[in-house]
Amino acid sequence: MSDIRIGILGGTFNPIHFGHLRAAEEVREVLGLDKVLFVPSGNPPLKTEGLADSLHRYEMARLAAAGNRFFEVLDIECARPGKSYTIDTVKALKERYHDAQLSFILGIDSFLDLPNWYEPEELVSLVDFTVMSRPGALFADLLTSPYLAPDRKCLEDLDAGEVLSCRFALRSSKAAVLARVTPMAISSTDIRRRVRQGLTIKYLLPEDVESFIISNRLFSTEEDAENQDRKRGYFLKK
Repeated sequence: MSDIRIGILGGTFNPIHFGHLRAAEEVREVLGLDKVLFVPSGNPPLKTEGLADSLHRYEMARLAAAGNRFFEVLDIECARPGKSYTIDTVKALKERYHDAQLSFILGIDSFLDLPNWYEPEELVSLVDFTVMSRPGALFADLLTSPYLAPDRKCLEDLDAGEVLSCRFALRSSKAAVLARVTPMAISSTDIRRRVRQGLTIKYLLPEDVESFIISNRLFSTEEDAENQDRKRGYFLKK
């Protein structure tokens, strides 16, 4: 098997922010990854309210990742018609990077939700997983997962901060690495709310992403945007 190690980080990235970037960098370091692939979702099965166009989300991710030589952003889902299912993406990436060791990166909450994904049994048999800590979630919660058979002591050590990572076998032939990452209470939902309210989003995401959101008037209605323009003095009083 190849020594090339690649992580896959999917998501809506609506918008991408420093929490995503920092978590990806820490996972890259812990696992010794040669590359982290960011894969913005194209048309997710459960489309969320206020979801920006996939090409806008792809461009924001590209701008955010541009300063890290270990990061790469793929439009594999944005360019694919129909609903975006993770299993289709993983199959395509396994074919594209057939000589590499692939690991799908997600948070504790998303891993616990795997039984509700499309064809989860096949998915966990195709690729390794990296499960990251998430604010408000415990590694001990993974004891309820049907796909993982972890050691309770190691989960407790992870939650207590005694260790940074643990490796376990999945109930398939693949493996899962559980990794603690720096908790950052930044959420895309909060960023969108701040944009709608005309509040600053500086220092929550890269400057280029902030500029892209403002220039393309993302995440706000026409009325919101007009009110924000007035605040910035774009309209002259009659």
